[in-house]
Amino acid sequence: MIIVVYTIVKRYIAAMFENCLYFNSNALARTVSRIWTEAYRPFDLSPPHAFLLRLVLARPGLMPRELANELSLSRSTVTRFLDSLEARGLLRRKATSEDGREVQVYPTRAALVIQAPLDQTGQNLSKEMARIIGQDDLRQVVGRLRNLQARLERE
Repeated sequence: MIIVVYTIVKRYIAAMFENCLYFNSNALARTVSRIWTEAYRPFDLSPPHAFLLRLVLARPGLMPRELANELSLSRSTVTRFLDSLEARGLLRRKATSEDGREVQVYPTRAALVIQAPLDQTGQNLSKEMARIIGQDDLRQVVGRLRNLQARLERE
């Protein structure tokens, strides 16, 4: 009897998580985050800080709202990241000429020095994921995740 109950409970628990978007997406995010955190550790940057910095390096002069949109982050989160990166001497904010309340974000020389290694780290991570998962599967998964996020954001 105990074995039957245990088996039923075990199946119930497995089914509960098997089709749960929240549980599975967060489990994947934790695994991926661990890998990316380790990769960006030499720069003393978290992955979100590294992505924001890489975006500013690639497109200097973006405004915080544009950064928030590109990175799917709230403006308050972007502001905290900008404060942190500016305090570390990697970014600077400059008021726009049209409206003194708006700012554009630019990389500093210190950021330019680490641009190539930062970009190489990103490329290495992509190559490693393609090696582990397979290039086609990786492309499909990322495409589906982006599509799913867009669909959920519209709701």
